[in-house]
Amino acid sequence: MQTRRTFLTATGAAITVLPFMAHASDLEHQTFDTANGDVMIYPIDHASFLINTASGLIAVDPVGHVDSIKNVGQPTTILITHEHGDHFDLETITQLMALSPAAQLVVNPAVMAMLPDDLSARATSLANGETTERDTYGIEAVPAYNTTEERLKFHPKGRDNGYIITHGDFRIYVSGDTEDTPEMRALQNIDLAFVCMNLPFTMDSDAAASAVSEFAPTYVYPYHYRGRDNGTQDPAAFAAGLADGIEAKFGNWYG
Repeated sequence: MQTRRTFLTATGAAITVLPFMAHASDLEHQTFDTANGDVMIYPIDHASFLINTASGLIAVDPVGHVDSIKNVGQPTTILITHEHGDHFDLETITQLMALSPAAQLVVNPAVMAMLPDDLSARATSLANGETTERDTYGIEAVPAYNTTEERLKFHPKGRDNGYIITHGDFRIYVSGDTEDTPEMRALQNIDLAFVCMNLPFTMDSDAAASAVSEFAPTYVYPYHYRGRDNGTQDPAAFAAGLADGIEAKFGNWYG
């Protein structure tokens, strides 16, 4: 059974969320058919989401919502892009890691330095350009940083990670907090992307749409689009700015 939801964009226009398959956890999710089986995406909140396959459950930047995540399953891998509080929450990570002794963390070096000993022993630190394997996934850390002069203090080059997760031949890009860097625009063969847009910390919807149009994933979720000083970036405007052939997906990130 499929459901649709409608929410208001920043401009006040109504936008219909694409169909999500019903699930026992009561969390909306979208299923992507791949050569290695279904990949199910569960938007959780702001920068947090789950990637679920028969090979394992990946939690990306989980902050709170532990009960909702537990209803989907026990994460086998937790990915952390960087240290900011809407991406890195030690209490949430500790609770999720306690669910399974096999669970592992993949983090950037700055977060690795912040972990207590019991968690660092179960963590892999990846700097930009480094790779690891978890379950049947390949995970590559890619640069995530600011390029605009007045934003450089938020995400300096070389510190934070985006990630490319490879599941068979299905490649998922997670932007983390970044602007439309040359490295983002040069991405290749991305099937599904998650791209941030909020001011003043990352970029606006026009810059995000321009970058996504250049690296041309098959599908893209706008996420992390509520900012502080300049309000919400409009996911509908982002979608309207995409090049032909790129399909925008919408999650219920903010309730």
